Amino acid sequence: MNINELTIGQAKELMNLFAAKNQPSKAEGLNDMLGKYVIIRTDSAGIWFGILDEKSGREVILKEARRMNEFWCVKGISLSSVALYGIKHEKSRISAEVNEVWLEAIEILPTNEIATASLKSAPEAQQVLCH
Repeated sequence: MNINELTIGQAKELMNLFAAKNQPSKAEGLNDMLGKYVIIRTDSAGIWFGILDEKSGREVILKEARRMNEFWCVKGISLSSVALYGIKHEKSRISAEVNEVWLEAIEILPTNEIATASLKSAPEAQQVLCH
């Protein structure tokens, strides 16, 4: 094949081939969250906050992980709002940090700096005794 004799159609095909190689795959895009703070929603283990360390299919490993037992958004009404605005400490119950936890994720929400700071600084929830 002589490159100088390519038709416009052949040149377009080559251009598309090279462009496709430079685009990240869907899996690579998901892995962009590795090493970042996220909120994980699970089917059976509740909602967690921590650093996304590993991901394979629906299985994830979170480092510096805290279970979000009960939470109130600073603004808004959804978990998405928590990822944007953080939580009201006085109304939320966030468990102590564990080194790592292995979960099955059904939703992964990256947190911004405001939400990350809010969740990291939340006081450790304590058991309340009822009389």
